[in-house]
Amino acid sequence: MLLLDLIEGKPIKRTPIWLMRQAGRYLPEYRAIKERHTFLEMCHDPELVFEITMQPLRRFDLDAAIIFSDILILAEAIGVPVDFLPEPHIQQPLRSASDVAKLATHNVQHRIGFLLEAIRRVRQGLPEEKALLGFAGAPFTVAAYMVEGKGSKDFVEVKRLMYQNKTVFRDLLAKVGEALVPFLQAQIEAGCNLVQIFDSWASVLSFDDYCEFALEAVRPVIMALKAQKAPVIYYINGAAPYLGVLKETGADVISIDHRTNPRHAIEALQGLVLQGNMDPAVLLADEAVIREQARKTLRAFKGAKGHIFNLGHGVLKETSVEAIECLVDEVHRA
Repeated sequence: MLLLDLIEGKPIKRTPIWLMRQAGRYLPEYRAIKERHTFLEMCHDPELVFEITMQPLRRFDLDAAIIFSDILILAEAIGVPVDFLPEPHIQQPLRSASDVAKLATHNVQHRIGFLLEAIRRVRQGLPEEKALLGFAGAPFTVAAYMVEGKGSKDFVEVKRLMYQNKTVFRDLLAKVGEALVPFLQAQIEAGCNLVQIFDSWASVLSFDDYCEFALEAVRPVIMALKAQKAPVIYYINGAAPYLGVLKETGADVISIDHRTNPRHAIEALQGLVLQGNMDPAVLLADEAVIREQARKTLRAFKGAKGHIFNLGHGVLKETSVEAIECLVDEVHRA
């Protein structure tokens, strides 16, 4: 597998490529399924998860599939009901010690059978040379949703709890991390070759708070996963302020967003494989611009130990199929 060979330091013939949200709303076949099912129905049905995960691999010569799911499937598995309206919404946010104490973090793997069955099906259906990624949200990001109740620009309730009752917030992070380890281990055992941990909301934190809360919560999770011998990718949206400490996560690969300077990432993360970081909006441009920006991104990571081509965030729903075809072709040519 090209992706694993790169991470393991083996010779490779070209830069591997996969895309965050490569299975999603820009594909007409995905939209056709979405017209008939709610988002949670899609996440809970192994047959639909298999179909959606495989859709982009049928169209594009990508080097990996990422299982179709959502980071809040973990929240649901530990006793926090989630709705999608269409954005994620938690009707009863966690705001107290008693709320945190009620979380059911043990045997979480037994409550995600639908996801594990889908992973087994996808791994069986994928060509041997294609990697399969599992994923989850990082402790801080999952906790942020559970406290705020939804996505937010400022995460006022999260910071209120974090500053007013640090003990409760630490307990919440620890409980999410405790559940996250078996959640990802089970995905690996079911057939995922590597996993990505998304810390999508960690960038709302100051540097010191990131180190104290987000970093300290995700590091033991990654360390525990090392025993599974499957590489771990850590993605933080808004990575630039934290580059100097991201090595401490223990991740094999650091994935950076499109606002982060690759040169700064290479300097700070010497010895680590990097992933990213073309702006997803580039794919709304014409073919010449897409090819030019793809080459620019590839050149920008030349000094890294290794580079996995990806976007700095997920594929936008306005992206055309032809744009993805063009991007994949250009990366293959390089």
